[in-house]
Amino acid sequence: MYNLAMQWLYAPLSLFAGRVPVKAGTKRVKREQTKADKRHHALQKRQKSREDVFMQKRTLGGATGPPHTVVMVPLCDDVSSEEALTELLECDDTAVVYTTQDNKIVNMSVPRHKHRFTFLTPPRNDIGAILDAAKAADTLLLLLSPTRAADELGEHCLTCLFSQGLPTPVLVTRGINNLPVKKRNDAKRNVNKAMERRFPEEKVHTLDSQQDAALVLRHMTNQKRRRLKLRDHRPYLLAQSVSYQQEDESPHGTLKVTGYLKGCPLSVNGLVHLPGYGDFQMAQIDLTPDPYPLQKQTDKKKQKDSMDTEGAASSSMDQDVQVLARADPSRQESLQAEVVPDPMEGEQTWPTEDEIREAEAAFQEKIKTVKKVPKGTSDYQAAWIVDSEDEGDNAEEESDSDDEDDAMMEAVEEEDDEEEGGSIAATEDYEEMSLAGEDRDAKYDAGFDAEEEEETLQKYKDERQDQMFPDEVDTPMDALARIRFQKYRGLKSFRTSPWDPKENLPLDFARIFQFESFKRTAKRVLTEERDDTDAAMPGWYITIHVANVPKTFIEKYSPSHPLVVYGLLQHEQKMSVVHFLVKRHSGNNEPIKSKERMIFHVGYRRFAACPVYSQHTLGNKHKFERFLQSEGTSVATVYAPIMFPPASVLMFKEYPDGSQSLVATGSLLSVNPDRVVAKRIVLSGHPFKINRRLAVVRYMFFNREDIMWFKPVELRTKWGRRGHIKEPIGTHGHMKCFFDGQLKSQDTVLMNLYKRVYPKWTYDPEVNMPPPDQPVTSEVTNMEEEMA
Repeated sequence: MYNLAMQWLYAPLSLFAGRVPVKAGTKRVKREQTKADKRHHALQKRQKSREDVFMQKRTLGGATGPPHTVVMVPLCDDVSSEEALTELLECDDTAVVYTTQDNKIVNMSVPRHKHRFTFLTPPRNDIGAILDAAKAADTLLLLLSPTRAADELGEHCLTCLFSQGLPTPVLVTRGINNLPVKKRNDAKRNVNKAMERRFPEEKVHTLDSQQDAALVLRHMTNQKRRRLKLRDHRPYLLAQSVSYQQEDESPHGTLKVTGYLKGCPLSVNGLVHLPGYGDFQMAQIDLTPDPYPLQKQTDKKKQKDSMDTEGAASSSMDQDVQVLARADPSRQESLQAEVVPDPMEGEQTWPTEDEIREAEAAFQEKIKTVKKVPKGTSDYQAAWIVDSEDEGDNAEEESDSDDEDDAMMEAVEEEDDEEEGGSIAATEDYEEMSLAGEDRDAKYDAGFDAEEEEETLQKYKDERQDQMFPDEVDTPMDALARIRFQKYRGLKSFRTSPWDPKENLPLDFARIFQFESFKRTAKRVLTEERDDTDAAMPGWYITIHVANVPKTFIEKYSPSHPLVVYGLLQHEQKMSVVHFLVKRHSGNNEPIKSKERMIFHVGYRRFAACPVYSQHTLGNKHKFERFLQSEGTSVATVYAPIMFPPASVLMFKEYPDGSQSLVATGSLLSVNPDRVVAKRIVLSGHPFKINRRLAVVRYMFFNREDIMWFKPVELRTKWGRRGHIKEPIGTHGHMKCFFDGQLKSQDTVLMNLYKRVYPKWTYDPEVNMPPPDQPVTSEVTNMEEEMA
């Protein structure tokens, strides 16, 4: 009987009749999956990721995938990208070479390697073209000099490329055969040593013969490629040809961009971004036959004809063009970037009768002033009677001010007389002479801007003052402090005191969008499957019809500057408050003030804005910084379109002549309008009399009313004491304060006040690139010193 009871007690759950509890069933499934199934699941994920990598590697440059994009960047002025490109194009006899618009993009099919290449050669002195080309590059071919590897401009390009996100690099040096035989090994060793700091795992190849070029091509075909996450989640297209069709008497038209689609599928109902101009809708997408197929042609004359003629391919394409999809207005993504605020949404209702009675009662209980008036005088008559003491004081003040004005006028007249007499004596005793140095000084002063020089000097003084006395502000003597600092508040603790992020928001916050959880939204947008019913797939050669493009785009477009069109994800056209985590570039020492106009390169976007800088700390409040700090990291806050991380950030300063200087680099931190940036000001006073823990403090305020207004705010000293205001003494701003310890006579009493700071709405998507002959204004590492 006992054995049967024990067997029944320890019987499995499956033997019982009825429903099994949910928790028990769940635990049992988890216990079964933790042994073998978990190991098999991890193995399947690893095999799937390996197959995806192999498929991407086989597809890129193959017969069914887009060509392998190679961007050639010379890092020194004695290396020519055109000569290196010619060497690569002529290294294989079976290769077929195609040229496109203005010969700025060259396509080559190599049947021997079963690979296709697209070569871009942006101008060396155009940093904007190099950065835009590198965003769409699969391989970055860096051309080095055998004598000094890279010059200042080359180092500046490398700094920007590393900050933006470097694709797969290939290091090539050209011209070693021109050196004496005994110096070639030393030259190779010096170039490797100079590049070891930036590229510790890369080997420097030579490109002086066709055999070297064939080895470089094979290396680019088989090398391990870097993945940039910014391109993995978005479709993008490098323009092979661009045409513009203007509408009748309209400043806008349709832009037709043709090229190979990469990244993700592109839907015709989505939005595209043109760097430097903003977001646009598409009218339709055309599917075009691939004009640069991977096929082996035995007739060499056909190869030469295909390389010299450009119109044959385009005419055949026009005949076989198919409309892949047209935009559906009911499903098309909207271009609305801002919320249209309703001015009556937050309007208060008409006050009730109880509220009116309370307001009248409060008005009747106002403070009454006591005056000496004759008997029988009414309140209305008493209001017009002025005390004799006040009248006498005003008369004395007016007389004193008049005397001071008269004295100042007499002093100015005497100075004018002395200057006139001195000028007359000067004309009588001296004569004018022209010196040889005056012409040189005149030429130098011709390009001198006195106003800009004064502004720069004032910025240096303000930055130095902010470093020596951070946030200290003088209390005005001619105005009430409670009026001057009425927007500020005191906090018991900056870290733990509450601050409602929704109170007293500016009107610009009614125009932006906000997520309930930005991280959850970003995860959903980046991982969700897209609808591919009306989309173009990666690897297709398509033509995008971009609608309502301004005419200024085609007027400023240059074929030497590569055009890359990007597809937007959901919500990426909407405006919000964006925060960037940036670090000051070591080569820029110029003071950068908050709310100063900057040029931002954020991922695929390029825009101008006036950022507000703050500290990168934990907590719900962050201290405002008046200047961008030279050491450490800061957070730059602007109004900008929403972007999902990861995204790199480059911040440039634009000068009046159009040139730009790299100021800071970093990454996208978050999109959060609730991040509180608090500006701190410090009011300082000095102890006048000290009696143990009591002290009389002066020079912090200059009237009794201000002391009573700021009485609840806590005080602190530079030597670590804490206290509070006990009571005012007199009417001239002296106050009795109580501290947690005895003060020193050389100590300073401080009061911290805070207010929230918001950025200005200065977002401008239309940004001009710097001129090609821009001088390098940042200090860079001299490669000659490293090679010495």
